[in-house]
Amino acid sequence: MWLFLTSRLRTWLLLTVVVPLATGLLRRAAQVLERRTGATQVTRALYKAGDLGDRARATLRGGRRRR
Repeated sequence: MWLFLTSRLRTWLLLTVVVPLATGLLRRAAQVLERRTGATQVTRALYKAGDLGDRARATLRGGRRRR
């Protein structure tokens, strides 16, 4: 089924469904892990990965990047 979708539609689906879901899951995993073990390099990396996904999505849709 994926092959029958146009590339523009596939890109839209990835940016509107998959990327937000993945970044939300990464942040949730970081929160759960941080509650158990405190702030570690792993939790910071998970938070950064969630932020990276948000920044990439904003850049691709033409939004401004926050500093």
